[in-house]
Amino acid sequence: MKIGIFGGSFNPVHIGHLMLAGFLQRHTELDEVWLTLSPLNPLKSHAEELLPDPIRLEMVETALSDTEGLKACDIELTMPKPSYTINTLRHLAEVYPQHSFKLIIGSDNWEIFDRWKESDAIISEFGVIVYPRPGYPIDEITIEGVELANAPLADISSTFIRQSIAQGTDVGHLLPTGVFEYIKQHKLYGA
Repeated sequence: MKIGIFGGSFNPVHIGHLMLAGFLQRHTELDEVWLTLSPLNPLKSHAEELLPDPIRLEMVETALSDTEGLKACDIELTMPKPSYTINTLRHLAEVYPQHSFKLIIGSDNWEIFDRWKESDAIISEFGVIVYPRPGYPIDEITIEGVELANAPLADISSTFIRQSIAQGTDVGHLLPTGVFEYIKQHKLYGA
């Protein structure tokens, strides 16, 4: 099978993540998309805002409980830190030799992709699907092994959701079924 690896902190996972993953699974060559929970991204800060890995993983699993073609993947949680994408993809290829893997990233990350560890190897060994992100327009990509997905834009961010919850705003409409209840039940993000 062809598996798309959609990595993120998913702090929390929201409907924009699921909309994109579902679109790519249904409208590209991908058989499945694995939402791969990442520990702290080496290119990002704000570790203090990141909920513990098991809690974020449980929210992703809750979000995907009734979906086909989308799965939660926790492989990076067992790997050495910092978490580098090339290492994750190579490890997945070893553990699941029956599958081929392709990285999914937003156009915001594509802008800085040359800063990623072994970015050329990611392209040549696995391939990359780039989806549009608000504020990071991209017209075309002419690099072999990289394709541009004409996915719909969803201007929803986990940061906005966390801030809204902390302010007491009901954002249940922006979260997958069960995730908002999980957040409220566990009093996460100041709920």
